[in-house]
Amino acid sequence: MMSDSDFHAGELEAQQKWRTSHIWNKKHREELLWDHIPESLFERIENAPFFFLATSNKKGECDCSFKGGGPDIICILDEKNFVFPDIDGNGAFMSLGNIIQNPHVGCFFIDFSTGERLRVNGQASIHISGEIKDLFPNYTRAVLVKIEQVVPNCSAHIPKLIPWVKE
Repeated sequence: MMSDSDFHAGELEAQQKWRTSHIWNKKHREELLWDHIPESLFERIENAPFFFLATSNKKGECDCSFKGGGPDIICILDEKNFVFPDIDGNGAFMSLGNIIQNPHVGCFFIDFSTGERLRVNGQASIHISGEIKDLFPNYTRAVLVKIEQVVPNCSAHIPKLIPWVKE
């Protein structure tokens, strides 16, 4: 469960300006703002073939990356921590470079076949050796995310899509 300080000043200002602050009573916050991933969602996340990772540098300049590789790219340690491998890409290290400067990350999990989606926000750290990195022995680096906020989203506006199968 999140606390009464679930929203920062900008979010509170927007809620007041556009008259939605009355919606966010304690019960509604408990339903839609979590500080952990419920165990009932572990399997769904660990079986996700991909997710989107949002990062930003120390100036707040953002980047969003597709992170994929099939099931088993996420290892949930417990309800407050998960790990994913750094899958080598173009060598620009945009995500990792941002994490070095600013550990705050947003992860977006979506299943287009069901419309289920989940936002997970937290602080990331990069591991090049040790127990965390060893969870993914075939990769050079692993990223640990310490979860701060989880937001389950409804599927109302998600189109149903059929996965493309590479031939």
